[in-house]
Amino acid sequence: MAMLTSVGADTLGVFLLGGVGLVAMLVALRRRYRRGPLRHSADDSASEAKLRIAAMAFETHLGMFITDARGTILEVNRTFSRITGYSAVEVRGRNPRMWSSGKHDARFYQRLWATLRQTGRWQGEIWNRRKNGELYLQWLTISAVKDEQEAVTHYVATLTDMTEHRRAEQAAHWLAFYDPLTGLPNRRLLLDRLEMTLKGVGEPAQHGALMFIDLDHFKTVNDTRGHQQGDALLREVAQRLEPLVGRGDTLARLGGDEFMVLLTRLGGDALRAARVAERVAEKLLAELAREHAIDDQRFQLSGSIGIALFSDQGGSVDEAMQQADMAMYQAKAAGRNALRFFDPEMQAEVLERITLETELRQALASDELQLFYQPQFDAAGGVQGVEALLRWQHAERGWVSPGVFIPLAEETRLMLPIGEWVLRTACRQLAAWQGSASTRDWQVAVNVSILQFHEPGFVELVAAVLAETGAPADKLKLEVTESLLMRDPEDTRLKMLRLREWGIRFALDDFGTGYSSLAYLQRLPLDQLKIDQSFVRGVDGDATNAAIVEAIITLSATLALEVLAEGVETRAECDWLESHGCCAYQGFLLGRPMPAAALPT
Repeated sequence: MAMLTSVGADTLGVFLLGGVGLVAMLVALRRRYRRGPLRHSADDSASEAKLRIAAMAFETHLGMFITDARGTILEVNRTFSRITGYSAVEVRGRNPRMWSSGKHDARFYQRLWATLRQTGRWQGEIWNRRKNGELYLQWLTISAVKDEQEAVTHYVATLTDMTEHRRAEQAAHWLAFYDPLTGLPNRRLLLDRLEMTLKGVGEPAQHGALMFIDLDHFKTVNDTRGHQQGDALLREVAQRLEPLVGRGDTLARLGGDEFMVLLTRLGGDALRAARVAERVAEKLLAELAREHAIDDQRFQLSGSIGIALFSDQGGSVDEAMQQADMAMYQAKAAGRNALRFFDPEMQAEVLERITLETELRQALASDELQLFYQPQFDAAGGVQGVEALLRWQHAERGWVSPGVFIPLAEETRLMLPIGEWVLRTACRQLAAWQGSASTRDWQVAVNVSILQFHEPGFVELVAAVLAETGAPADKLKLEVTESLLMRDPEDTRLKMLRLREWGIRFALDDFGTGYSSLAYLQRLPLDQLKIDQSFVRGVDGDATNAAIVEAIITLSATLALEVLAEGVETRAECDWLESHGCCAYQGFLLGRPMPAAALPT
């Protein structure tokens, strides 16, 4: 029985269609079977045995019904009743059109019957209606039963409910091609559509545009309001932007706070296409800038948009994506809340960046990196410590600006091995200075990047370096930035407290240029605030800068923190700072960064 009920529709159909008499007898036997089980006897013929097997096979996992040559229903099985809701009594003697869905036109049924007459078989998907009125999709197989003269006497049909299967297919398709958070097309679907557009099936040539949208400072929302609020805001953004993208175009979410827009069929004129793309981008920026309300909270957003134009007569997906991405970063560099078109000069910059990255990877191994030290003075003019500053003397380029290679090291995670080298080298020098009375009291400040500080094992690394070099922990000062403190305040606090137990000191660099907050100044074990040089510059004559610096000095005194001014370049600046209570300075007026051997001792 198990073998018979597990056979497929084709095998079962062939078994049941062994002849006209077999089908007719099966119908009769089924009715008799309902009245009570068949009894075995010694006189059972072979044909009766076959009929018993056929009756058992009729109760398969497939729905089945048998009609006569005119389509009148003679018999159905239990699976048919379970799928359709109709009992055998309700359908016997009636035509299958009773459960027609109305979704197929006359031509559909004409083709069905034409195939059935020509081949004796039809199978395919068809919509039908259950007894409760629900429409559902089924897979239907119909086979004709013929007599010895090849005349059709019956039809046997098997059916399978495809509803759940189709739903599963649709769900899988949705998950594969759509973003689960916003419901927008995802990266995969966007790339598929972009590839189709670039194949150039249109005549004449059509231009299109690819826009890369990155929300400005969105990470701050997640950090300060939580990811649940951040997700709700992303859904709000998607709902607002989608109506601004025309039918036939695509708004997609790549992930995080990154969206893309694909505009197609912008015409054959590149300049006109650029203007259309620019107008769309401006609408997107304006919509982003409108206040967003999520759960009674107000959010102000902006975006940076990079635009790459392309023609459907050539180009590659990777090229278009790369150009839009580069243009977006140009918009970021322009101050955010801006749009920029891809410029071929940007491509040259990217190639230069790739080359520089390769050379930076080699610089550490080839001893091209050096540590310079800039002295930090007290009001009496004495050196109280130094800040270790990384320098790169390239074999061919000469001195490479830290403003160029340090951001590159951060982006490529090269800052991890480079930062470890800086820490170890500075600690070796700190240990060496312990041998001289004129330098043993110096503190050495080492800048720590966000990437480096939040790397697992950072605390253990500092401990290992101190043990290896013999540098005194109480003379090591780690300089951190406000953005580092904001990334994961609790993790930052715990690591700082562990390091502080060994005597390591902390300075907050570039104070006032980021998201300054009194909350973390109170909670974190800081020792010093460093006033950024942008406030120090011209402080003796700039009322705004003077007010800011004076406020920082007062705040430092209130919180019992040391204060040091960076970028002091004139005697007037130094005198003003001293008169207002800042008695520690660093800058070109007093000393430029230099090798350890050149420092005044």
